[in-house]
Amino acid sequence: MLLKTFGWSFAVTALGLVAAVFYGGWTAFGIVAILSVLEISLSFDNAVVNAGILKKMNAFWQKIFLTVGILIAVFGMRLVFPVVIVAISAQLGPIEAVDLALTDKDRYQELVTDAHPSIAAFGGMFLLMIFLDFIFEDRDIKWLQWLERPLAKLGKVDMLSVCIALIVLLVSAITFGAHAHQHGGAHADKAETVLLAGIAGLITYMIVGGLSGYFEDKLEEEEEREHEEEEKAERAGKPKSAVKLAGKAAFFMFLYLEVLDASFSFDGVIGAFAITNDIVLMALGLGIGAMYVRSLTVYLVRQGTLDDYVYLEHGAHYAIGALSVILLVTIQYEINEIITGLVGVVLIGWSFWSSVRRNRALAAAGGDGDQEKAEVSSGV
Repeated sequence: MLLKTFGWSFAVTALGLVAAVFYGGWTAFGIVAILSVLEISLSFDNAVVNAGILKKMNAFWQKIFLTVGILIAVFGMRLVFPVVIVAISAQLGPIEAVDLALTDKDRYQELVTDAHPSIAAFGGMFLLMIFLDFIFEDRDIKWLQWLERPLAKLGKVDMLSVCIALIVLLVSAITFGAHAHQHGGAHADKAETVLLAGIAGLITYMIVGGLSGYFEDKLEEEEEREHEEEEKAERAGKPKSAVKLAGKAAFFMFLYLEVLDASFSFDGVIGAFAITNDIVLMALGLGIGAMYVRSLTVYLVRQGTLDDYVYLEHGAHYAIGALSVILLVTIQYEINEIITGLVGVVLIGWSFWSSVRRNRALAAAGGDGDQEKAEVSSGV
Protein backbone atom coordinates (compact mmCIF):
# COMPACT_ATOMS: atom_id res chain seq x y z
CA MET A 1 0.00 0.00 0.00
CA LEU A 2 2.78 2.40 1.00
CA LEU A 3 4.89 1.65 -2.08
CA LYS A 4 1.86 1.88 -4.37
CA THR A 5 0.92 5.30 -2.99
CA PHE A 6 4.40 6.79 -2.71
CA GLY A 7 6.05 4.89 -5.60
CA TRP A 8 6.00 7.81 -8.02
CA SER A 9 7.28 10.16 -5.33
CA PHE A 10 10.24 7.88 -4.65
CA ALA A 11 10.98 7.65 -8.38
CA VAL A 12 10.78 11.42 -8.89
CA THR A 13 13.02 11.95 -5.85
CA ALA A 14 15.70 9.65 -7.30
CA LEU A 15 15.52 11.26 -10.75
CA GLY A 16 15.50 14.77 -9.30
CA LEU A 17 18.54 14.20 -7.09
CA VAL A 18 20.47 12.53 -9.92
CA ALA A 19 19.60 15.45 -12.23
CA ALA A 20 20.81 17.87 -9.54
CA VAL A 21 24.18 16.10 -9.33
CA PHE A 22 24.62 16.27 -13.12
CA TYR A 23 23.50 19.92 -13.16
CA GLY A 24 25.61 21.32 -10.32
CA GLY A 25 27.44 18.56 -8.47
CA TRP A 26 26.99 17.59 -4.81
CA THR A 27 26.30 21.17 -3.76
CA ALA A 28 23.25 21.19 -6.02
CA PHE A 29 22.28 17.76 -4.58
CA GLY A 30 22.26 19.22 -1.07
CA ILE A 31 20.25 22.29 -2.11
CA VAL A 32 17.58 20.19 -3.84
CA ALA A 33 17.33 17.88 -0.82
CA ILE A 34 16.87 20.86 1.54
CA LEU A 35 14.25 22.43 -0.74
CA SER A 36 12.32 19.13 -0.86
CA VAL A 37 12.18 18.92 2.94
CA LEU A 38 11.19 22.62 3.12
CA GLU A 39 8.30 22.09 0.72
CA ILE A 40 7.01 18.98 2.53
CA SER A 41 7.16 20.65 5.95
CA LEU A 42 5.42 23.79 4.71
CA SER A 43 2.74 21.86 2.82
CA PHE A 44 1.71 19.08 5.21
CA ASP A 45 -1.38 21.08 6.15
CA ASN A 46 -2.10 21.39 2.43
CA ALA A 47 -2.24 17.58 2.15
CA VAL A 48 -4.70 17.28 5.05
CA VAL A 49 -7.07 19.90 3.59
CA ASN A 50 -6.72 18.41 0.10
CA ALA A 51 -7.66 14.99 1.46
CA GLY A 52 -10.84 16.41 2.99
CA ILE A 53 -11.91 17.64 -0.44
CA LEU A 54 -10.53 14.76 -2.53
CA LYS A 55 -12.45 12.09 -0.60
CA LYS A 56 -15.69 13.63 -1.94
CA MET A 57 -14.63 12.95 -5.55
CA ASN A 58 -15.03 9.75 -7.54
CA ALA A 59 -12.07 7.59 -8.67
CA PHE A 60 -11.80 9.30 -12.09
CA TRP A 61 -11.37 12.80 -10.65
CA GLN A 62 -8.98 11.52 -8.01
CA LYS A 63 -6.80 10.22 -10.88
CA ILE A 64 -7.10 13.58 -12.67
CA PHE A 65 -5.88 15.28 -9.50
CA LEU A 66 -2.85 12.98 -9.43
CA THR A 67 -1.98 13.34 -13.13
CA VAL A 68 -3.08 16.68 -14.56
CA GLY A 69 -3.04 18.19 -11.08
CA ILE A 70 0.57 17.24 -10.41
CA LEU A 71 1.63 18.75 -13.75
CA ILE A 72 -0.02 22.01 -12.74
CA ALA A 73 1.50 21.83 -9.25
CA VAL A 74 5.06 20.97 -10.29
CA PHE A 75 5.48 22.73 -13.62
CA GLY A 76 2.89 25.45 -13.20
CA MET A 77 3.47 26.66 -9.65
CA ARG A 78 7.08 25.61 -9.05
CA LEU A 79 8.57 26.45 -12.47
CA VAL A 80 6.31 28.71 -14.52
CA PHE A 81 4.88 30.76 -11.63
CA PRO A 82 8.21 32.35 -10.53
CA VAL A 83 8.88 33.31 -14.16
CA VAL A 84 5.39 34.80 -14.54
CA ILE A 85 5.96 36.85 -11.38
CA VAL A 86 9.08 38.38 -12.88
CA ALA A 87 7.45 38.90 -16.28
CA ILE A 88 4.53 40.83 -14.77
CA SER A 89 6.46 42.83 -12.16
CA ALA A 90 9.29 43.78 -14.51
CA GLN A 91 6.99 44.13 -17.54
CA LEU A 92 9.02 41.63 -19.55
CA GLY A 93 8.00 39.09 -22.14
CA PRO A 94 7.89 35.39 -21.10
CA ILE A 95 11.03 34.54 -23.12
CA GLU A 96 12.92 37.50 -21.66
CA ALA A 97 11.88 36.45 -18.15
CA VAL A 98 13.13 32.88 -18.71
CA ASP A 99 16.40 34.20 -20.12
CA LEU A 100 16.79 36.47 -17.08
CA ALA A 101 16.10 33.54 -14.70
CA LEU A 102 18.82 31.46 -16.34
CA THR A 103 21.46 34.11 -17.06
CA ASP A 104 21.09 36.81 -14.38
CA LYS A 105 19.97 35.01 -11.21
CA ASP A 106 20.64 37.94 -8.87
CA ARG A 107 18.48 40.34 -10.88
CA TYR A 108 15.80 37.65 -11.14
CA GLN A 109 15.74 37.19 -7.36
CA GLU A 110 15.57 40.95 -6.88
CA LEU A 111 12.50 41.18 -9.13
CA VAL A 112 10.72 38.30 -7.37
CA THR A 113 11.44 39.87 -3.97
CA ASP A 114 10.03 43.15 -5.29
CA ALA A 115 6.81 41.35 -6.32
CA HIS A 116 6.47 39.60 -2.93
CA PRO A 117 3.96 42.07 -1.35
CA SER A 118 1.44 41.40 -4.13
CA ILE A 119 1.95 37.63 -3.99
CA ALA A 120 1.62 37.57 -0.21
CA ALA A 121 -1.55 39.71 -0.31
CA PHE A 122 -3.23 37.45 -2.89
CA GLY A 123 -2.27 34.18 -1.21
CA GLY A 124 -2.85 35.51 2.30
CA MET A 125 -6.40 36.61 1.53
CA PHE A 126 -7.31 33.37 -0.25
CA LEU A 127 -6.06 31.26 2.68
CA LEU A 128 -7.62 33.60 5.26
CA MET A 129 -11.05 33.12 3.67
CA ILE A 130 -10.65 29.32 3.85
CA PHE A 131 -9.81 29.58 7.55
CA LEU A 132 -12.61 32.02 8.40
CA ASP A 133 -15.29 30.04 6.57
CA PHE A 134 -14.16 26.93 8.44
CA ILE A 135 -14.18 28.37 11.97
CA PHE A 136 -17.49 30.22 11.51
CA GLU A 137 -19.31 27.04 10.47
CA ASP A 138 -21.23 25.17 13.16
CA ARG A 139 -19.79 21.64 13.19
CA ASP A 140 -20.92 18.54 15.04
CA ILE A 141 -17.34 17.78 16.07
CA LYS A 142 -15.44 20.65 17.69
CA TRP A 143 -11.77 20.57 18.62
CA LEU A 144 -11.12 23.70 20.72
CA GLN A 145 -14.67 23.94 22.06
CA TRP A 146 -14.06 27.07 24.17
CA LEU A 147 -13.19 28.90 20.94
CA GLU A 148 -15.24 27.14 18.27
CA ARG A 149 -18.62 27.29 20.04
CA PRO A 150 -18.80 31.14 20.25
CA LEU A 151 -17.30 31.49 16.75
CA ALA A 152 -19.97 29.16 15.33
CA LYS A 153 -22.64 31.44 16.85
CA LEU A 154 -20.95 34.51 15.35
CA GLY A 155 -20.87 32.71 12.00
CA LYS A 156 -24.65 33.04 11.74
CA VAL A 157 -24.07 36.69 10.77
CA ASP A 158 -24.18 36.89 6.96
CA MET A 159 -20.92 37.74 5.14
CA LEU A 160 -18.99 38.04 8.41
CA SER A 161 -15.92 36.24 7.06
CA VAL A 162 -15.79 38.55 4.01
CA CYS A 163 -16.07 41.65 6.21
CA ILE A 164 -13.28 40.48 8.52
CA ALA A 165 -11.05 39.55 5.57
CA LEU A 166 -11.54 42.99 3.97
CA ILE A 167 -10.78 44.75 7.26
CA VAL A 168 -7.57 42.71 7.64
CA LEU A 169 -6.59 43.54 4.06
CA LEU A 170 -7.31 47.25 4.54
CA VAL A 171 -5.23 47.37 7.73
CA SER A 172 -2.39 45.46 6.01
CA ALA A 173 -2.34 47.82 3.02
CA ILE A 174 -2.51 50.98 5.14
CA THR A 175 0.22 49.92 7.58
CA PHE A 176 2.39 48.66 4.71
CA GLY A 177 2.02 51.97 2.87
CA ALA A 178 2.67 54.03 6.00
CA HIS A 179 5.74 51.97 6.96
CA ALA A 180 7.17 52.12 3.45
CA HIS A 181 6.75 55.91 3.19
CA GLN A 182 8.18 56.46 6.66
CA HIS A 183 11.31 54.46 5.93
CA GLY A 184 11.59 55.41 2.28
CA GLY A 185 11.32 51.79 1.20
CA ALA A 186 11.32 50.52 -2.35
CA HIS A 187 7.63 49.59 -1.99
CA ALA A 188 6.46 53.07 -0.98
CA ASP A 189 4.13 53.28 -3.98
CA LYS A 190 2.80 49.73 -3.76
CA ALA A 191 0.14 49.93 -1.03
CA GLU A 192 -2.51 50.21 -3.74
CA THR A 193 -1.05 47.17 -5.51
CA VAL A 194 -1.25 45.17 -2.27
CA LEU A 195 -4.89 46.19 -1.86
CA LEU A 196 -5.76 45.17 -5.42
CA ALA A 197 -3.89 41.85 -5.13
CA GLY A 198 -5.70 41.05 -1.88
CA ILE A 199 -9.09 41.83 -3.42
CA ALA A 200 -8.15 39.60 -6.37
CA GLY A 201 -7.42 36.78 -3.91
CA LEU A 202 -10.78 37.31 -2.21
CA ILE A 203 -12.66 37.35 -5.52
CA THR A 204 -10.83 34.21 -6.70
CA TYR A 205 -11.87 32.38 -3.53
CA MET A 206 -15.49 33.49 -3.82
CA ILE A 207 -15.79 32.56 -7.51
CA VAL A 208 -14.12 29.14 -7.31
CA GLY A 209 -15.57 28.24 -3.89
CA GLY A 210 -19.00 29.51 -4.88
CA LEU A 211 -19.12 27.51 -8.11
CA SER A 212 -17.87 24.32 -6.44
CA GLY A 213 -20.43 24.77 -3.64
CA TYR A 214 -23.23 25.37 -6.17
CA PHE A 215 -22.55 22.18 -8.11
CA GLU A 216 -22.06 20.21 -4.91
CA ASP A 217 -25.52 21.35 -3.78
CA LYS A 218 -26.94 20.27 -7.15
CA LEU A 219 -25.40 16.85 -6.69
CA GLU A 220 -26.90 16.56 -3.20
CA GLU A 221 -30.34 17.28 -4.66
CA GLU A 222 -29.85 14.43 -7.15
CA GLU A 223 -28.74 12.17 -4.29
CA GLU A 224 -31.96 12.92 -2.40
CA ARG A 225 -34.04 12.01 -5.45
CA GLU A 226 -32.16 8.71 -5.74
CA HIS A 227 -32.49 8.00 -2.02
CA GLU A 228 -35.56 5.79 -2.40
CA GLU A 229 -33.85 3.64 -5.05
CA GLU A 230 -30.80 3.23 -2.83
CA GLU A 231 -32.99 2.10 0.06
CA LYS A 232 -34.67 -0.47 -2.20
CA ALA A 233 -31.25 -1.75 -3.28
CA GLU A 234 -30.18 -1.99 0.35
CA ARG A 235 -33.29 -3.98 1.27
CA ALA A 236 -32.52 -6.30 -1.63
CA GLY A 237 -29.18 -7.10 -0.01
CA LYS A 238 -26.97 -4.80 -2.09
CA PRO A 239 -24.50 -2.57 -0.22
CA LYS A 240 -25.39 1.11 -0.06
CA SER A 241 -22.55 3.36 -1.19
CA ALA A 242 -22.14 7.12 -0.99
CA VAL A 243 -22.30 8.95 -4.31
CA LYS A 244 -19.01 10.65 -5.09
CA LEU A 245 -18.73 14.01 -6.77
CA ALA A 246 -18.65 13.77 -10.58
CA GLY A 247 -19.11 15.95 -13.66
CA LYS A 248 -19.31 19.70 -13.20
CA ALA A 249 -19.29 19.45 -9.42
CA ALA A 250 -16.03 17.50 -9.40
CA PHE A 251 -14.52 19.82 -12.04
CA PHE A 252 -15.06 22.90 -9.89
CA MET A 253 -13.86 21.08 -6.78
CA PHE A 254 -10.75 20.15 -8.79
CA LEU A 255 -10.35 23.80 -9.80
CA TYR A 256 -10.74 24.83 -6.17
CA LEU A 257 -8.06 22.29 -5.17
CA GLU A 258 -5.62 23.69 -7.74
CA VAL A 259 -6.14 27.30 -6.60
CA LEU A 260 -5.78 26.12 -3.00
CA ASP A 261 -2.54 24.32 -3.86
CA ALA A 262 -1.30 27.44 -5.63
CA SER A 263 -1.97 29.56 -2.55
CA PHE A 264 -0.14 27.07 -0.36
CA SER A 265 2.77 27.17 -2.80
CA PHE A 266 3.40 30.89 -2.40
CA ASP A 267 5.33 30.55 0.84
CA GLY A 268 7.37 27.63 -0.51
CA VAL A 269 8.30 29.43 -3.73
CA ILE A 270 9.19 32.66 -1.94
CA GLY A 271 10.97 30.79 0.86
CA ALA A 272 13.05 28.89 -1.69
CA PHE A 273 14.79 32.13 -2.67
CA ALA A 274 16.30 32.22 0.83
CA ILE A 275 18.17 29.04 -0.13
CA THR A 276 18.89 29.47 -3.84
CA ASN A 277 18.10 31.80 -6.73
CA ASP A 278 18.74 29.09 -9.34
CA ILE A 279 15.39 28.39 -11.01
CA VAL A 280 16.43 24.87 -12.10
CA LEU A 281 17.35 23.74 -8.58
CA MET A 282 14.23 25.46 -7.24
CA ALA A 283 11.98 23.58 -9.65
CA LEU A 284 13.67 20.24 -8.85
CA GLY A 285 13.49 20.65 -5.06
CA LEU A 286 9.97 22.08 -4.85
CA GLY A 287 8.75 19.61 -7.49
CA ILE A 288 9.93 16.64 -5.41
CA GLY A 289 8.22 18.11 -2.35
CA ALA A 290 5.00 18.65 -4.31
CA MET A 291 4.96 14.98 -5.33
CA TYR A 292 5.09 13.90 -1.69
CA VAL A 293 2.25 16.28 -0.81
CA ARG A 294 0.14 14.67 -3.56
CA SER A 295 1.01 11.14 -2.42
CA LEU A 296 0.32 12.03 1.21
CA THR A 297 -3.08 13.41 0.20
CA VAL A 298 -4.04 10.13 -1.48
CA TYR A 299 -2.69 8.12 1.45
CA LEU A 300 -4.87 10.07 3.89
CA VAL A 301 -7.94 9.45 1.70
CA ARG A 302 -7.35 5.72 1.15
CA GLN A 303 -6.49 5.01 4.77
CA GLY A 304 -9.50 6.95 6.03
CA THR A 305 -7.18 8.83 8.37
CA LEU A 306 -9.42 11.89 8.52
CA ASP A 307 -12.32 9.72 9.70
CA ASP A 308 -10.19 8.06 12.39
CA TYR A 309 -8.46 11.23 13.59
CA VAL A 310 -11.31 13.73 13.48
CA TYR A 311 -9.37 16.78 14.67
CA LEU A 312 -6.72 16.61 11.91
CA GLU A 313 -8.84 18.72 9.57
CA HIS A 314 -9.28 21.29 12.33
CA GLY A 315 -5.54 21.42 12.95
CA ALA A 316 -4.87 21.86 9.23
CA HIS A 317 -7.32 24.76 8.99
CA TYR A 318 -5.77 26.46 12.01
CA ALA A 319 -2.42 26.01 10.26
CA ILE A 320 -3.97 27.66 7.19
CA GLY A 321 -5.07 30.57 9.35
CA ALA A 322 -1.56 30.89 10.79
CA LEU A 323 -0.04 30.73 7.30
CA SER A 324 -2.40 33.41 6.00
CA VAL A 325 -1.39 35.72 8.86
CA ILE A 326 2.29 34.97 8.26
CA LEU A 327 1.94 35.77 4.54
CA LEU A 328 0.22 39.08 5.31
CA VAL A 329 2.88 39.95 7.90
CA THR A 330 5.65 39.19 5.36
CA ILE A 331 4.26 41.98 3.19
CA GLN A 332 6.10 44.28 5.59
CA TYR A 333 8.40 42.10 7.71
CA GLU A 334 10.65 39.13 7.02
CA ILE A 335 9.81 35.85 8.78
CA ASN A 336 12.11 32.84 8.77
CA GLU A 337 10.76 29.89 6.74
CA ILE A 338 11.59 27.51 9.60
CA ILE A 339 9.05 29.34 11.77
CA THR A 340 6.45 29.09 9.00
CA GLY A 341 6.96 25.35 8.66
CA LEU A 342 7.05 24.66 12.41
CA VAL A 343 3.76 26.47 13.10
CA GLY A 344 1.90 24.14 10.75
CA VAL A 345 3.64 21.02 12.03
CA VAL A 346 2.93 21.93 15.69
CA LEU A 347 -0.77 22.65 15.08
CA ILE A 348 -1.32 19.46 13.09
CA GLY A 349 0.67 17.41 15.62
CA TRP A 350 -1.44 18.86 18.43
CA SER A 351 -4.67 18.05 16.59
CA PHE A 352 -3.45 14.50 15.91
CA TRP A 353 -2.63 13.94 19.59
CA SER A 354 -6.02 15.36 20.58
CA SER A 355 -7.65 12.90 18.16
CA VAL A 356 -5.75 9.99 19.71
CA ARG A 357 -6.85 11.06 23.20
CA ARG A 358 -10.45 11.41 22.01
CA ASN A 359 -10.41 7.91 20.48
CA ARG A 360 -9.05 6.47 23.73
CA ALA A 361 -11.70 8.30 25.75
CA LEU A 362 -14.45 7.07 23.42
CA ALA A 363 -13.20 3.50 23.74
CA ALA A 364 -13.16 3.84 27.52
CA ALA A 365 -16.65 5.42 27.52
CA GLY A 366 -17.97 2.57 25.40
CA GLY A 367 -18.90 4.14 22.06
CA ASP A 368 -19.97 7.20 20.12
CA GLY A 369 -22.93 7.81 22.39
CA ASP A 370 -20.56 9.40 24.89
CA GLN A 371 -18.81 11.57 22.31
CA GLU A 372 -19.38 14.86 24.16
CA LYS A 373 -17.99 13.39 27.38
CA ALA A 374 -14.99 11.94 25.54
CA GLU A 375 -14.17 15.26 23.88
CA VAL A 376 -14.27 17.06 27.20
CA SER A 377 -12.10 14.44 28.85
CA SER A 378 -9.56 14.66 26.04
CA GLY A 379 -8.91 18.22 27.09
CA VAL A 380 -10.29 20.03 24.05
